[in-house]
Amino acid sequence: MSDGAPAAPARRPAGARVSTRLPDFPWDRLTSYAATARAHTDGIVDLSVGTPVDPTPEVVQRAMADAVDSPGYPTTIGRVETREAVLRWLERRLGVTGLGLDQVLPVIGSKELIGALPLHLGLGEGDLIAYPELAYPTYEVGAALVGARAVATDSLTALGPEVPALLWLNSPSNPTGRVLPPDHLRKVVEWCRERGTLLVSDECYVECAWEAAPTSVLHPSISGGSTEGLLAVHSLSKRSNLAGYRCAFVAGDATVLAELLAVRKNLGLQMPGPQQLAMIAALDDDDHVAEQHTRYADRRAMLRSALLGAGFRIEHSEASLYLWATRDEDCWETVADLAERGILVAPGAFYGEAGRRHVRVAFTATDERVAAAVARLA
Repeated sequence: MSDGAPAAPARRPAGARVSTRLPDFPWDRLTSYAATARAHTDGIVDLSVGTPVDPTPEVVQRAMADAVDSPGYPTTIGRVETREAVLRWLERRLGVTGLGLDQVLPVIGSKELIGALPLHLGLGEGDLIAYPELAYPTYEVGAALVGARAVATDSLTALGPEVPALLWLNSPSNPTGRVLPPDHLRKVVEWCRERGTLLVSDECYVECAWEAAPTSVLHPSISGGSTEGLLAVHSLSKRSNLAGYRCAFVAGDATVLAELLAVRKNLGLQMPGPQQLAMIAALDDDDHVAEQHTRYADRRAMLRSALLGAGFRIEHSEASLYLWATRDEDCWETVADLAERGILVAPGAFYGEAGRRHVRVAFTATDERVAAAVARLA
């Protein structure tokens, strides 16, 4: 190539894919409604995303500060002390007993794990992945990433003779806040074991319960005392205001976790050392969880009353950080109307066809912003 001549474009190998066909990122469709809400004279009340706004607990901040000198690489499997803290928490808060250190794996936020799990398990074309009819979009994204077939259903019988390689549960549910009863969980566990389907339960909102008592699939009364074919995913983002720390973990079947660990070692997916120590502090302290629970309970009560007074009906919503609301109209009409009042919510269509007449209303905004939303709904 002569000096100053443009470089020839690199040749793409034959058959290489330009990009992976993934669903559109749904929140991009809210841009114009967000602009309308921001134009309100008193500013926007953003109830569209369940991101924590309250301070990270001081006990966690101190642990993080004490751990900032961290020159070495962390291990992919995680510190022994971190996994021990997870086991203590599982037993103390969820009644899950009998797990060993090889049955816990810290991960870099639950969304990363959920989206990448089919890839890390070697699933692909020809495999079926099932997830709830109303669901967090990342289950579908994970299937699309590997070219697997995906089906959204709450009915195992609707699958007919087809056997999923992976079945997702989400209780408490995002977006509906629905909590699956123990009898239902037991039946799903039995169904999956009979067919060799891996059951993964997304339980990230398990400590955000208001009118029900969620049960983990790892509880002995559900699992029969065995973790065979079972995984449970948990996050500290909601319970401890640690969304910015990306602290989560997966627990359950040691054989499956060993496979995940081998893949993650090769990819260098390691939770940073300081976060692992902060995670211990968060899991061992229940006081901050109770304080945050009270904050959310107050905000939830205020918004729930205001929505009911404004003609909405609240369905499910017995747990999680959302109210699943409807005025029996197309969700985008509701989104547009609330945006005119300076309130931004998530359309139910983001979560599946069954949500087209609902909106998801987060109560993770500050007290002042929740009060503003209540006044605008009056």
